[in-house]
Amino acid sequence: MATLADVARRAGVSPATASRVINGSSKPVAEELRERVLRAVADLRYVPNAHAQLLARPQRTAVGVIVHDVSDPYFAEVTRGLQRVAIDRGRLVIICNSYRDPERELEYVELLRGQQVAAVVLAGSGYHDSAFTERLNEKLAAYEATGGRVAVIGRHDHAGDAVMPANSAGARLLGRELLRLGHRRIGVIAGPRVLTTTTDRLGGLRQALAEEGADLREEWIRYAGFDRDGGALAMAELLDAAPRLTAVVALNDSMAVGALSVLRARGIAVPERLSLAGFDDMPIAADVTPALTTVRLSMVELGARAMTMALDPAADRHRVEVLPAELIRRDSVGVAPPD
Repeated sequence: MATLADVARRAGVSPATASRVINGSSKPVAEELRERVLRAVADLRYVPNAHAQLLARPQRTAVGVIVHDVSDPYFAEVTRGLQRVAIDRGRLVIICNSYRDPERELEYVELLRGQQVAAVVLAGSGYHDSAFTERLNEKLAAYEATGGRVAVIGRHDHAGDAVMPANSAGARLLGRELLRLGHRRIGVIAGPRVLTTTTDRLGGLRQALAEEGADLREEWIRYAGFDRDGGALAMAELLDAAPRLTAVVALNDSMAVGALSVLRARGIAVPERLSLAGFDDMPIAADVTPALTTVRLSMVELGARAMTMALDPAADRHRVEVLPAELIRRDSVGVAPPD
């Protein structure tokens, strides 16, 4: 591959002049020299070194985003919001999938710091792991000390900007709705125990039931992966262990879709025999049959707000914004059947 030095020799100019032309420097270059450099670039099919350009620029142009899995519908929507703001501000987005591996998250923070990105957004749930949290905060503090910005989505023990989805409040809305419809035997398909999102949503649901003297039994809770397969597996286990449940809450819509497939396969009518609710209001929630009652959190808005915080250099670094939740009533939840 041709180098900058090759272009300079071909054009008969200094490497500094060639660099100013190629990188769009504000320093003036004679038009005749500019044309010679551009002809040399075309003749040699020169491709600038993106990393070298990044280091040479006075303003950092890239931003880093660490998500659990961008193929997950939840994170796909969040990323859409993040990218919308970044693109509007002329920023390149580097997306890193951690696949819910804490060690990989730590590695990505170091990698993005080495790339000198302008900001890092942590878009996945926090972990109930004090040792990991301490290590993560050390790495984020080192990155911020170099001028980098950090914003998080969800509950992380990081002293900085955060956008908080109203997970607990949304779960309370859902719990009260089920109680209003006469449900008392309610099962839960929860996500991994280690995630703060699981804890917050489960806690909100438990609180709503406790307010009305109802109980969320531990044997009616199944912890699984936050995906369709996890929901299907947990639904099958709940049906076998607690066949008299009248409602099941899946703590995200992907798990609810998996649960719905099991209910359909077993010939269990929804909602006549068993009501099923999800969480997040992903696009698919309205498309399945029956359409899912769920809690709406605008994932696109979550991402947009987080990126706006991360790229706002004039604001205080300890802002917390809460994105409200809304109960969306659809066909998958009905009145509890008689005993």
